Amino acid sequence: MQIEVTVRHTSVTTELKAYAQKKAEHLSKFFDKVQSIRVLLDQSGAGFNCEIIIGLEHMHELVASTGGPDLRAAIDQTADRIERQLIEHKDRIRNRKGRGPNPHQPTRT
Repeated sequence: MQIEVTVRHTSVTTELKAYAQKKAEHLSKFFDKVQSIRVLLDQSGAGFNCEIIIGLEHMHELVASTGGPDLRAAIDQTADRIERQLIEHKDRIRNRKGRGPNPHQPTRT
């Protein structure tokens, strides 16, 4: 699995880059088919933006982004959002056929 942390329009300490890297590594435990994780840290105006893009095996990408005045808080919020997306995606795949009968459709007897 590849993890890439990119910084645009600002400079970030190595400690903050390592923090984003650690958060990204934590995301891989929620779904086995994660191939790549890209973390984009950006400064726009007076605030910071964080965007996490997860590439899944044989599937589409999951994207979450958050902005705020503090970069560490933006990383935390974005990681929470993408974690929720991963968990919901895994549940959808796992339970795709087991939804049960339609309660509005008459049953055969």
